[in-house]
Amino acid sequence: MVRSALNWLIARPIAHRGLHDAACGVIENTAAAVSAAITAGYGIEVDLHISADGEAMVHHDDVLGRLTEGEGRIDALSAAALKRVPFRSGSGDPMMTLSDLCDLVAGRAPLLLELRSRFDSDGRLPTRVAAVVGGYRGPVAAMSFDPMQLKILRHKSPNLPRGYLAIQCRPHPYYDQMPAWLRYGMGSLLPAFMAQPQFIAYGVSGLPAFAPLFARRVLGLPLLTWTVQTPAERQRAARWADQMIFEGFRP
Repeated sequence: MVRSALNWLIARPIAHRGLHDAACGVIENTAAAVSAAITAGYGIEVDLHISADGEAMVHHDDVLGRLTEGEGRIDALSAAALKRVPFRSGSGDPMMTLSDLCDLVAGRAPLLLELRSRFDSDGRLPTRVAAVVGGYRGPVAAMSFDPMQLKILRHKSPNLPRGYLAIQCRPHPYYDQMPAWLRYGMGSLLPAFMAQPQFIAYGVSGLPAFAPLFARRVLGLPLLTWTVQTPAERQRAARWADQMIFEGFRP
């Protein structure tokens, strides 16, 4: 895939988990946050987890409780059960499936899907993503910290653009689940060889760094950076990356 084929991905800032604002009752990764990003003209990044019955659910955490009522792992509950779990605040929208998300966006904004995993080679999520996105008529790409998820996705949906998510090694919520080779290798993008990505999404705190800049300037891969929240991070993103995934302000 040549760089120009992904110009749509870097054409506008991307709202991290949608254009959410909890103080105004707009909760991350909900229909309200997605709709707000569409109205404002931004791209949309969301997180996906697999449900017990093999559905791709739009939610960041792998367990309930931070934003929702209830408790338990996302992958231990069916899609129907998860859609009945209320958010603690917000518009009352239920948790979305990927199909719900695609129906809502309907090609009106670029979609960036982060495939979450427990780094256990479970192929259900990329398989379901490939099935749903295969019928979607709009700009969409997928990314993950887990190169195995991307490897499976490459086989299931070879035409879907794939991005490798990485950050320089430092304390991070995902680290406890990652194998050591991935934890200490992702800052240098070494696991990307397995993923064969068409773009890179690199933590803004780690820029500038040799590996992502080599990928951008020598290999010609578009470079996104996340999660941009401050004026200083915005300046760093503008200097070293092609586009930012942002949160907490409106570019």
